[in-house]
Amino acid sequence: MRDLARHIGITERGVQKILTDLHQAGYLTRERVGRRTHYSLNLEEHFRYPTEAGLPVRLLIDIFVDRDTSGPA
Repeated sequence: MRDLARHIGITERGVQKILTDLHQAGYLTRERVGRRTHYSLNLEEHFRYPTEAGLPVRLLIDIFVDRDTSGPA
């Protein structure tokens, strides 16, 4: 959480609150691995906002995932 907070410019407590909210809403799962917690995003969870409610989170994530654009032109 410390690294994430520093990277996006908010407090660790702010990151913790956001992660807790996302976990409670079903967007994240948590797994303890030793002293660390690993988070996984539920890509099939749907957005909450009414205009996007029927769309899975995967659509947004796909926009930001690196794609191989070196294929045939």
